[in-house]
Amino acid sequence: MTEKKAALLAYKCPPESRVSIETALAGHFDLIFQHDPAIFQTEVSKRPYDIIFMNYHPENGNKFYLLEKVQEQTPFTPVIITCESEDSVHLDKRLEPIVFDILSLPLSPGRVKRTVRQALDKRRQENELAYLRRTQDIVYSFDRVIAESDSFKVVITSLKKFAATDATLLITGNTGTGKSFLSGTVHYNSPRHDRPFIKINCANIPETLLESELFGHEKGAFTGADKQRIGRFEQADGGTIFLDEIGEIPLEIQSKLLRVLEDKSFERVGGNKTIKVDVRLIAATNKDLPALIAAGKFREDLYYRINVLPIHLPPLKDRPRCLIPLAQNLLKKSTASLNKGTITGFTPEVLAMMQGYDWPGNIRQLANTIERAVILEEEDLVGLSSIHIPELGRTAAPLIQVTEPLEVHERELILKALTENLWVQKDAARCLGISPRALNYKIKKFGITHQNWRKHKKE
Repeated sequence: MTEKKAALLAYKCPPESRVSIETALAGHFDLIFQHDPAIFQTEVSKRPYDIIFMNYHPENGNKFYLLEKVQEQTPFTPVIITCESEDSVHLDKRLEPIVFDILSLPLSPGRVKRTVRQALDKRRQENELAYLRRTQDIVYSFDRVIAESDSFKVVITSLKKFAATDATLLITGNTGTGKSFLSGTVHYNSPRHDRPFIKINCANIPETLLESELFGHEKGAFTGADKQRIGRFEQADGGTIFLDEIGEIPLEIQSKLLRVLEDKSFERVGGNKTIKVDVRLIAATNKDLPALIAAGKFREDLYYRINVLPIHLPPLKDRPRCLIPLAQNLLKKSTASLNKGTITGFTPEVLAMMQGYDWPGNIRQLANTIERAVILEEEDLVGLSSIHIPELGRTAAPLIQVTEPLEVHERELILKALTENLWVQKDAARCLGISPRALNYKIKKFGITHQNWRKHKKE
């Protein structure tokens, strides 16, 4: 099967511009050139185009009449305007969203190719964001948040009020308490709900790449920067950006972040063009930011700038009335995703064990434990034999007797996690939802070894 070409429609394109477009895009695009306005409108309405070029003449009495028609018929197709002088084009604000760029003549094939690629990349990002909004705004609802414990009811009441504002929100709490989920809930219940919601975990990105990830870079800004990159703040323009683990941001990048919050502007790495953005920031951390300030690792002025609306999420052990409803909800999700709808609940022994355990990994650990149990369980109710709590000394229930088949599955799960994480035990433990100490215990128990570990020990 031959690959479907992208489609480009050009209106009143001068001969030299047509040559440049054909030289740059022929073979990759289905190119249509029209000069008649009626036929042009028919083309726009009868088939979807990926890019539209429109040549602009100041003496044209109708000016942007056809552009208005394009916006009505295909509002999400990027339009590139060509003209003798960019200064002669004065767009009505209603038409600005559909115009990707304005290029002055003469066009070069390289410029055509670069602009079209950037327009398609931007449209692809918008499609992905639109998809995420369609799927996530159903999930992110305050009505779906399980808040049975009084301490968490107070949190949700505050977040509902905070969602209506544009102020910066700082969510603190232990790992796995739901900071990421609740940041999305705030966004999708805010006035910005139909604009982008961009999430970034600052701890997962190498320090050398974090600035580019946040603010973008220009071509040639550093080794490997072979093209311009739009950063997360630009992608989030008009919407919300969620910076998880904000305490991991290096000091030199913190100063740039502070400027974005105060002036709503920045420059891409390697660039000198000032970019303006309108973004709401939601930050989250499990670190003690005042302690980081005292240690000289976090800017005090940035802390006060992000701590406008502080909210602290209590650990799961301090939400006892939420535990079982959460477990039942997570069980329903796991059985649906794993196609094991015959499992309808937990045995009384499992419920008692859950209530007697303090869940140091919070909701994330509970979710991983239940998902693993659903994979192993063969009965209608999840029993103790399918529940594995790694830190057995922390459970109030009797020690669980593991059967031989369960040990086999457990060893396979550990090997799979180690392989996928390049045998880095800390990363594999995080993937499994257990502590590195617990994973090390299991590795010794099952006699798992790897040549890299032996190498490091000798060194």
